[in-house]
Amino acid sequence: MNDARNVNGPVVVYGATGHTGRFIVAELLRRGRTPVLCGRDVVRLAEMARAHPGLRCHVAAVDDADALDAAFAGAVAVINAAGPFLDTAVPVIEAALRAGAHYFDTSAEQRAAHDVFAHYNERARAAGVVAMPSVAFYGAFADLLATAAMGDWDEADAIDIAVGLDGWHPTAGTRVTGERNTWPRWIVEGGQLQVLPDPPPVREWDYPSPLGTQDAVMLSLSEIVAIARHVRCPRVHAYMNLAPLRDLRDPSTPPPEAADERGRSAQCFVLDVRVRRGAQVRRSVAQGRDIYAVTAPLIVEALERVLAGHAPGAGAWSPGEAFDACDFLDALSPEHFAWREEDDGADQCSRRRNTSQPPTSP
Repeated sequence: MNDARNVNGPVVVYGATGHTGRFIVAELLRRGRTPVLCGRDVVRLAEMARAHPGLRCHVAAVDDADALDAAFAGAVAVINAAGPFLDTAVPVIEAALRAGAHYFDTSAEQRAAHDVFAHYNERARAAGVVAMPSVAFYGAFADLLATAAMGDWDEADAIDIAVGLDGWHPTAGTRVTGERNTWPRWIVEGGQLQVLPDPPPVREWDYPSPLGTQDAVMLSLSEIVAIARHVRCPRVHAYMNLAPLRDLRDPSTPPPEAADERGRSAQCFVLDVRVRRGAQVRRSVAQGRDIYAVTAPLIVEALERVLAGHAPGAGAWSPGEAFDACDFLDALSPEHFAWREEDDGADQCSRRRNTSQPPTSP
């Protein structure tokens, strides 16, 4: 990577005025970073700038390359929190490459994440930067948990991921993205990305307390693409319990409301990842509050590790292949979420640290 880059330079948050973007700006400030507020809505940007005097502010539409270049000039990194990412990822990452800035985004969209990995790995390497899509609750979180559960295994027979939510009050951005994203969803079957069955199967899942046993439907998001990049496993499936999906599909469900001093909602989540090899099952479980809010520490932690030189090099990476997953999760727990491992009483993270191998470049 470009060693001459000023690692203490500003970080542009594209989509800073959005629900998740505001959490990211707050997390950057908490960590002593200087965010640059950037987005498409001049009124909302002006309001946010008044709340954060001294921060630079840029209005830039995704189809205005000159405005994006002006906003990203001098930035050490760009965090794209503005969906739908099928529309924003390409112009924002192109501008980031022109600026010589690392690129991160919060996409849950499989196709958008896949396209970053497929089309920007070599270009990011040539530019000396890291491109890391889907560093969010959907995407990076399950990728990190699955990698942690793998431990010292170099391959597994099956990975099952279950998201459990006690409810879902979607943001306006989530609703717009859902309408825009009409691509077929993928799972991993036979070691390849395959289209999710239609209708998707439903199974019973024994979630940790307080959710308990519930029906869950096969529903895959960008974690499938992230895990498929670097984990040798012929079958990777993902599920979600049914109750939050009913909330999501109900147009009268209101957006999330702040319920604590951090601005997090009262929503509780469980992310339960089970990795099987033969008769042995390893499990990594994370529990916390607010799927939107928890994205901020995940993506800023990834940013900090890249700037500290902990990525394997320039190119497109998922967090699970770029970093020590256990160390990453430990760094954010218990402040932002609780996580634990289960393997017949053994600690697969300890085993992995004792036998760790450097990541293999894609």
